Amino acid sequence: MTEASPPLAERGLSRRAVEIVVALLLLGIAALGLWDSYGRGAGWDNGPENGFFPARVAAILAIGAIFALVSALRREDSVFVTYGQLRMVAQVFVPLFLYVLGIAVLGIYLASALFMALFMLTLGTFRWWQTALAVVLVPLVTFWVFELQFRVPLPKGPIEALLGY
Repeated sequence: MTEASPPLAERGLSRRAVEIVVALLLLGIAALGLWDSYGRGAGWDNGPENGFFPARVAAILAIGAIFALVSALRREDSVFVTYGQLRMVAQVFVPLFLYVLGIAVLGIYLASALFMALFMLTLGTFRWWQTALAVVLVPLVTFWVFELQFRVPLPKGPIEALLGY
């Protein structure tokens, strides 16, 4: 009888590498905060200067980042996220990023309609008429609530400009 071979571990991003990158980013943010705080004045001259409290917060962040970096360097390496899992995250993140960019060009209503249609048709199990109904009604109701009832202007695009808004 043959023994079953152990399953191959899925490949992915290293946990150690991800933790090191995050710790270094936090350390960089802390250094930027300290530099800016001391540029504003981080001392105590007849009371706290403008940068006093931000400098203390940045110093605490730097200490935490150093501990995280040391911990990451001492950690045994393992897989943080597999490439398959990362692909699933990208299926949501890339359209979301394009949606945010689309708001600036198309306005929030048209960009939201396109974003909903994309997700409902590609990732959902919705019929075409359900998608069409949601894509039309949700932006209309949102426009009615924010623009007409609350009088809160949201980013508009060329469609709203053609309609006089």
